[in-house]
Amino acid sequence: MGGGLAVKRVLFVCSSGGHLDQLLALVPAPEGVEVAVATFLKPDAVAKLEGFRVHGLHWPTNRSVTALFKNLRIALRVLRTERPDIIVSSGAAGAVPFFWVGRLLFRTRNVFIECIDRLDNPTLTARLVRPVTHTFVAQWPEQLVEFPRRTEVSPSR
Repeated sequence: MGGGLAVKRVLFVCSSGGHLDQLLALVPAPEGVEVAVATFLKPDAVAKLEGFRVHGLHWPTNRSVTALFKNLRIALRVLRTERPDIIVSSGAAGAVPFFWVGRLLFRTRNVFIECIDRLDNPTLTARLVRPVTHTFVAQWPEQLVEFPRRTEVSPSR
């Protein structure tokens, strides 16, 4: 990371399934960097998270104000405990309270990776976290054209 930021703690926040798989592709982390994960504690996710500090999120989150407030409480507790330097998310809605609380109360750097299958416009989560996100990672040239501070990556061939 540029700008003299010494990264020691990273928090992945995502829903289980493909979002989690996408973030787990980023590990192992560099030596000296601890990774914790906040996700839905569904059986398929739990099996993949052995060796990580894991925090459960409330679901379903799809446009649920109730889930948003429950995950806001979880975000406050987890961020107070983990004190991450960076929060990384590939979606979905569980990321919203973590990005906002992290940025406003804990001064985290926030990185959002847009879904690989979203080609024509940003996800709702991307739009909701935009004001508090430092870097957007887009996997297709068409993604997030109107979003500043984006980084385009392409899969290894």
